[in-house]
Amino acid sequence: MNSGIRQYALICANYWAFTITDGALRMLVLWYFHQQGFGALAIASLFVLYELCGVFTNLFGGWLGARIGLNQTMNVGLLLQICALGLLLVPADMLSVAWVMMAQAGSGIAKDLNKMSAKSAIKNLVPQDQLFRWVARLTGSKNSLKGLGFFVGAALYQFLGFQQALLLLMGLLFIALVASLLLLDKQLGRSKYRAKFTELFSNSAALNQLSGARLFLFAARDVWFVVALPVSLAQYFGWEHSAVGGFLAVWIIIYGAVQGFVPQLLKQQDAASRLCFWAVLLAILTFAIALPLLFLAADNIALSQLLLLLGLLAFAGIFAINSAYHSYLVVAYARADGASLDVGFYYMSNALGRLLGTILSGWIFASFGLAACLLASAAMLLAAGLLARGLPNCE
Repeated sequence: MNSGIRQYALICANYWAFTITDGALRMLVLWYFHQQGFGALAIASLFVLYELCGVFTNLFGGWLGARIGLNQTMNVGLLLQICALGLLLVPADMLSVAWVMMAQAGSGIAKDLNKMSAKSAIKNLVPQDQLFRWVARLTGSKNSLKGLGFFVGAALYQFLGFQQALLLLMGLLFIALVASLLLLDKQLGRSKYRAKFTELFSNSAALNQLSGARLFLFAARDVWFVVALPVSLAQYFGWEHSAVGGFLAVWIIIYGAVQGFVPQLLKQQDAASRLCFWAVLLAILTFAIALPLLFLAADNIALSQLLLLLGLLAFAGIFAINSAYHSYLVVAYARADGASLDVGFYYMSNALGRLLGTILSGWIFASFGLAACLLASAAMLLAAGLLARGLPNCE
């Protein structure tokens, strides 16, 4: 097997194992505290440090990866995730909100070290003219497996319980860590020059513009996805935990599958020029999804639920096109030597968007309901579309 392809396969396997545990952990924490009687805002607060740590991890992690190598940052991410899961194995009376937030902070650092490393490494492993296809494959497969992780987490919680599920996930990560330590190229992603601390922030106008659009794109998803949707399905529509986890899994699997096929459906050369169109189209769809909840929910719960679910599945497909174009463009815009600096800065914006969406998901849902979360999402998508106007295309 070609050395570059072998390293790509190892990175994918590492990323996949991490992603399954990350999605499963999200469901385990969500359902454990929901069952303890915590409200939407309190549950959202559990994930605030997770997202906040992602902001700083992406910013500093890109610089660190350029200096010490992406294999090292990937391995540190795996080890931190094992430690974060271990922190949650304490007796039930010690699982306070503060303790779980601390564990989630470690998990947030781990997740973004792993993601930044995987996305940055692709720049040096595949030819430029195949970049769109390989980035889409990596990102699409990762998102599909995160969906699987949601289902795994919900099912493990229902059938094994909180602590047994954590032990199983730690075992999976340990296997991935050993394989990574033994097989990953020790020089992967290490810059030929000593990256300066002052290079943390991008000086590329196109990358800054794309990063702003990414912030609003992911805030628009998480404002309804993180807390509002799963709590609504369980609390108002009476779904079992495994059913909610199953739907979230299907949503992300569809999102990942479409993302993986975007290069076969759409042209690489049109990526930047079409971002505004796809974001605005998604904003219109999201506004339409909110309407049945505003006008039908009280009178016809079954119909409003059906329209909500169908609309959100359509959202997954169009969101995937937006995300695939974004993921390709950041790697294409990134410098060849020290790509992790640019990729880290960009995913800092992604983490800021997720943080904003997470906070708003709890607050807007607790104050105004799911429909208001969807309307806020539509407004953010319009902002993402406007910020993406005029981006340069990459050949």
